[in-house]
Amino acid sequence: MAIRVDRAVLEQSCKEIIETILLSLPDAYKGTVYRIGRSPSMNAERITSGVIDAERKTISWGLPQNSDYNPPGRDWNEYRDEPGRPLEAMGWCVEMQKSWTSENPKKDSRSGRLLSEGLQEDYHHMEPVVIRKKDVYFGSEEALEAARNYRGEILWQDNEYMVVAVIKIHFQPHTISIGSTQSKVIKRLSRSLGTELISYQLRRQSVEAMQQMAEDRLHSCNILADSLRNVITKSGLIFSLIKLELASLRTQWERALLERSDQKGLKAGTVAALNEILISLAEDEQVRELIDTQNRYLEISLPPERGENWVRMQIEEKWNELISKRPLDPERTKNIRDLVDQLKSCLYLGKDPNTLARYKKLPESLKREWTELIYRNMDYLDFEYLHRLIRILEDPSLNLHSQSRSRERLIRLKALAEIMGELEENTNEVLRQVLNGYNNGASSRRMSEKSN
Repeated sequence: MAIRVDRAVLEQSCKEIIETILLSLPDAYKGTVYRIGRSPSMNAERITSGVIDAERKTISWGLPQNSDYNPPGRDWNEYRDEPGRPLEAMGWCVEMQKSWTSENPKKDSRSGRLLSEGLQEDYHHMEPVVIRKKDVYFGSEEALEAARNYRGEILWQDNEYMVVAVIKIHFQPHTISIGSTQSKVIKRLSRSLGTELISYQLRRQSVEAMQQMAEDRLHSCNILADSLRNVITKSGLIFSLIKLELASLRTQWERALLERSDQKGLKAGTVAALNEILISLAEDEQVRELIDTQNRYLEISLPPERGENWVRMQIEEKWNELISKRPLDPERTKNIRDLVDQLKSCLYLGKDPNTLARYKKLPESLKREWTELIYRNMDYLDFEYLHRLIRILEDPSLNLHSQSRSRERLIRLKALAEIMGELEENTNEVLRQVLNGYNNGASSRRMSEKSN
């Protein structure tokens, strides 16, 4: 591997990333991380795989199945693109530094098993872990023989990034698509893994460089490296995962609230009406993009104010641009604007007073508090807010589809966020120690007391 990381440490980091993904994405059931070795061989080796059970509580680890990528792995020349042999998603991820999503395994052009053995692979997403070359070599890239593609071109020659690993996540059938929210979460996590691996290397080199320094200074720097690694790689991710869980709860709530309402299909119907107008126009790239965006509207769940802003920027402005280029009759233009306004109104269905008044399955006080919480704009980690939300999710009368699982995930994420906050506080304390001295051991004693 281009980054020097101990095997045990590398495997543990890979397990943490896989565990986070499997516990956060309900349709994901298996994850694998492959290490990409040094140039020119760039050996691709499976480090670990994890499969979550049906209750989504326990993950089984290991490399049980036969695979060309099991240790000792495969050399770059064996999996890169070459004429006359099946294309592999691994080769694409490494050479192009881009993700690969198999949203239709029957037609996956980079399924080596499908093309060579006729065996259909799972629905999956593969994401390269990329880091900057200068972060690995600190401005003086090692004089290694360069890896090349089959045309003899040097890989990543004009690219400041390099691939050090590939993450592969398997999904239940028909639940993963190109550019989906799940793939964006995995991409965010791939960056976290890259940052974590770099931090391990930084820590190792720092320890080697500081062996001659006093024991207390070395100890403080180790604490700093550990804390920075955890805070940097996971704090932002935790907040993103909490917001994803809130979006899931809003979706579950609106499904339950509108189950017997005449507004149940309003969102889908409005999008269908707008798409029908677009289809009636001459098809081009602008029309196709707008149809895709309007379909994506059905998959997101934002707080109403943010949702309105999203509709305005992603849909309304594009309609305005399209109308300016293709003048339509006034009646059709008015119909389009009314439908776009209706999209905005649909964002408020879950807290509409009239709809809520007809929903008798919850006490009024609980109903008010619940809608106030899940439709609130969350701009920062608010532990009191999360505590209230978790408390309400204990109430069985809420009766949401994944209520229990959502509550468990929020409890874990809240606990993890609190730990990250403590780590950040400790990091600041260590920074003060390193920059201002130890004040006769007083700061060290405070750190010890906090850790105990």
